[in-house]
Amino acid sequence: MPMPISSRRRHIQLAALVFASALALPALSADLLATAKARGTLKIALEGTYPPFNFKDKAGQLDGYDVDVAKLVAARMGLKPEFVTTEWSAILAGLASGRYDVIISQVGINPKRELAFDFSIPYTYSSPQLIVRKSEKASYASLADLKGKRVGVGQGSVYEQQAKAVPGIEVKSYPAAPENLQDLAVGRVDAALNDSLMVAYLLKNSALPIQAGARVGAVERMGAAFRKGNPQFKAAIDKALQDAGADGSLKAISVKWFGSDVSRATPAKP
Repeated sequence: MPMPISSRRRHIQLAALVFASALALPALSADLLATAKARGTLKIALEGTYPPFNFKDKAGQLDGYDVDVAKLVAARMGLKPEFVTTEWSAILAGLASGRYDVIISQVGINPKRELAFDFSIPYTYSSPQLIVRKSEKASYASLADLKGKRVGVGQGSVYEQQAKAVPGIEVKSYPAAPENLQDLAVGRVDAALNDSLMVAYLLKNSALPIQAGARVGAVERMGAAFRKGNPQFKAAIDKALQDAGADGSLKAISVKWFGSDVSRATPAKP
């Protein structure tokens, strides 16, 4: 049986990322840690439009859980953080081409991505969750209940892959969460699928007529992503996160944004 077009497209995109990463390795013969140390900065990519993880505050400054974690990691590596914002749909390709050193922007760790990139130890654990309008009368307990409906997701996200894996769902992809949720509020999509931690934050901070729906997937691990072939860089980032976990610094950042320690597989209240 021939592979579906959508699956072939995903395999082609993944192969392109693997190929691009392989091409980048000869030019980066020195471990990325030495390169960053010589420069004095850690180039960190994130969306900048994904509250509460990373977004711009009223003064136009980057803020959020990922931003705080990135600053902490850079400081413990003896580097100054240098942030690069980019749309999620292009963020992995930018990493493969060497535009930045690392992505700290809720990148889910999964086998397909691990073919192309290396990851730090996880620093966030969360699960996929539906978002629906407050006026919604239908009860969606699973993605299967949304067959024949329109579901809004982030372009290139694991949630997009999850929704597309269910036959009968009309998937509409967005470059950023605000546009997705606005379309949900006005009825252009029937539900949205995103991170449960983001959903909880939105319910406290958004005036949109939306509400939390069912959790519809397993717990996901999020880590910092970087190019393969940099064992010293990986060791340095892992040590920074491990030390921050051991001394309570990572928990403090998590509690600040979520009220619990989401840096562990089993969240704990402060």
